Amino acid sequence: MENMHLYEVEVNWLHSRVGGLSSPVLNDSIEVATPPEFNKGVAGIWSPEHLLVAAVNSCLMTTFLAVAENFKLDYTHFSSKAVGKLQTVEGKMWITDIILYPNVVITEEAQREKAEKVLLKSEKACLISNSVKSQITMQIQVIVK
Repeated sequence: MENMHLYEVEVNWLHSRVGGLSSPVLNDSIEVATPPEFNKGVAGIWSPEHLLVAAVNSCLMTTFLAVAENFKLDYTHFSSKAVGKLQTVEGKMWITDIILYPNVVITEEAQREKAEKVLLKSEKACLISNSVKSQITMQIQVIVK
């Protein structure tokens, strides 16, 4: 793996508080907008705040998939919910906290400790989590089925 990678993204204003987000290397584009909590915000469209929280959460998943494979963890399901908290601190608005709620289903109780270890290692290795100043915590749920 190279030491440097570039990810190109473009945004173009469409109308009111809505823009189109795209990349020359991706097939789909998405609309982004000011969230409805703000003046003239638009409901039902991805916001930068949603995208930031989604980036942390999806990075947890992709890192988990790689770490689980390396640890030979036998799991049947992975999902994760994430909640970002926007606050004003010292006059600046920012996502201060992101709580991840990963859910992993395993088939044997003997795998529980390994699953928890893989989740913790995944969060620690997540390059997006390591790139933001938000406090990131996890509420792990491992289920045996």
